[in-house]
Amino acid sequence: MDNFWLIMSSAIIVGVGIFCIPMLPAKIKVFTSFLLVLLVAITTSIPAVNALFGTPVEFFLPGSVLFGEIPLRIDALSAWFILIINLTCLNGAFYGIGYMKTYNAQKANLSLHWSLFLIFQVSMLWVCMLQHSLAFLIAWEMMSLSSLFLVIFEHNKKDTLKAGINYMVQMHLGVAFLTVGFIWVYFAQGSFNFIAISDYFGTNFNAWLFLVFFVGFGIKAGFVPLHSWLPHAHPAAPSHISGVMSGVIVKLGIYGIIRVALMLQSELLLIGESILIISIITGIFGILNASVHRDFKKMLAYCTIENIGIIGAGIGLFLIGAGFNNTMLMVIGLSSALLHTLNHSLFKSLLFFAVGSVYQQTHSRDMEKLGGLIRQMPQTAILFLIGAIAIGGLPPLNGFISEILIYNGFLNGIHTIGLTHSTLMILSLASLAFIGGLSLLTFTKMFGTVFLGNPRQLLKNTPTEVSLWMRAPQYFIVAIMFSIGFFPQFYFSVTLQVIQSMMPISNLIDLEIFTPMITLMENVGRYSILFLVLLIGIFLLRNYFVKLQPITQNNTWGCGYVAPNISMQYTGKSYSKSLSKLLSFIVKENKKYMEIETSDIFPESRKHTSHYADFFEDNIFEQATKRLLRGLNYFQFIQNGKVQMYVVYGIFFILLVFFGTLFNLI
Repeated sequence: MDNFWLIMSSAIIVGVGIFCIPMLPAKIKVFTSFLLVLLVAITTSIPAVNALFGTPVEFFLPGSVLFGEIPLRIDALSAWFILIINLTCLNGAFYGIGYMKTYNAQKANLSLHWSLFLIFQVSMLWVCMLQHSLAFLIAWEMMSLSSLFLVIFEHNKKDTLKAGINYMVQMHLGVAFLTVGFIWVYFAQGSFNFIAISDYFGTNFNAWLFLVFFVGFGIKAGFVPLHSWLPHAHPAAPSHISGVMSGVIVKLGIYGIIRVALMLQSELLLIGESILIISIITGIFGILNASVHRDFKKMLAYCTIENIGIIGAGIGLFLIGAGFNNTMLMVIGLSSALLHTLNHSLFKSLLFFAVGSVYQQTHSRDMEKLGGLIRQMPQTAILFLIGAIAIGGLPPLNGFISEILIYNGFLNGIHTIGLTHSTLMILSLASLAFIGGLSLLTFTKMFGTVFLGNPRQLLKNTPTEVSLWMRAPQYFIVAIMFSIGFFPQFYFSVTLQVIQSMMPISNLIDLEIFTPMITLMENVGRYSILFLVLLIGIFLLRNYFVKLQPITQNNTWGCGYVAPNISMQYTGKSYSKSLSKLLSFIVKENKKYMEIETSDIFPESRKHTSHYADFFEDNIFEQATKRLLRGLNYFQFIQNGKVQMYVVYGIFFILLVFFGTLFNLI
């Protein structure tokens, strides 16, 4: 079967799925859905692999008078994202087999859910393939709408609907900016083909049009201050949907930004440094908020924002390198962005699946109510710990590989560009180290509070380890993460091929100059394997010698207090309290508490509640919304419910049109 029919079959499979899934019994429904997701992944991955390691796939779909011919291209960049989408969707669908068992009674809701999952997967794939503005917007809108209905699966909950409406509004704001950008190009170049964007950049000032596209794609990606949908949508969605959304849907925003960035012809330095600054702010803001939140799914949502900042920093390095004609900086920047896109899709989906397992067993997202789960859910605890090590950028896992590339990019920039620009590189390098440190604080807090210690509250059900259906995709993800950590030179070489194929013929890269970098990656992988072998060896030796010794149990020293209780444990809030107080101007804590007065000799019992507000949402968007509503209230007299006044409005409008036409005003 040729590439054309392989790609077309993905749309046919969706049609078959929408028709068949509602008619199947609940037990067969989920397995059939996974099978259809697998078929879509196979039929689209084959041409993607061909494009990644061979020649790009290109053909034209028949259009119309309005659309014209619709170009469908799978180049190396599209192929990279298609493979990531398919991998993440497969893991999400497999995990969903076990996760959605508790909803088997909701037959109609479940049918809609899995049908939308298929549409969601295929629409994301077609976003990566279509290079016609109008067709691209249709696929983009299908992706947004299908993901919206997946988010509000539990639509009976008020907070879920609120999160869904917030998500819908912000996604359509993004679509509005993208539409403005595409129309701008059409009126300037007379074409909806993506090539027209490159032509426009070749003859016009680049920064303003790129800004429009950056806002449109940046809302989907979650750059600050365009991020506020993420902390609401991720906690509301089912965990396998949260994993897929964080793993790939935000990456479609990154795909769009990289696609447009590769077409830029001028103002490269200005745009690159602007993206770098925004990305560093995004990374710091995301991890600061993650470090203080106690809802573990909201915490992971802010970590997604942090990692989008890291990916954006790689894109910024690429454009700065292009502005200075620094090939090494260009390639390191873009390869680190592409590799971290893959890495983040892996360890973030792993983390969402792990906390989804915790939520399924405990029915709580509040880490302050949990504790000691490593005894009931040891495999989930280990899987979460592996994801936490990876997202913290520690060896021997994959997060270390892409982050060490970005560090190398900053060091290369410090040594090769001017003093003024080197200052930005030094500050960015320090900021990335700061982000890494806060990431370790965030995940030690999460792991320690949820999995270690003792339960802080008595749960209605005793947690147990989740089914193999939910654990198997997590082990599969871990295997891929270790493969990147052990053999990074292979993945780095693939990103070099992607970049090589995307560069204009006049700027082809001499891959031989990256031989030292490939050697460095190979050495990192080799030492990672040795480190893991050494760690396992020490662990086995310790266990061997411990078994030879008699085991005695005694109470630990109670610091002079012989009756400790579970309330004396560290909480998630107390763990990060010093940091939140130090940076309270960014991570604002809203409290509801009546202070004890000095005159209260015998104070009555009182309650204390607190939550952390998003700086941009609380101080900018909420205030702007309130002022807008206050202004609109002045016009409430127009909609007064009186039929007579509505008739008067109609007569006034008719007279306005009449006199406007009479005097040639309209």
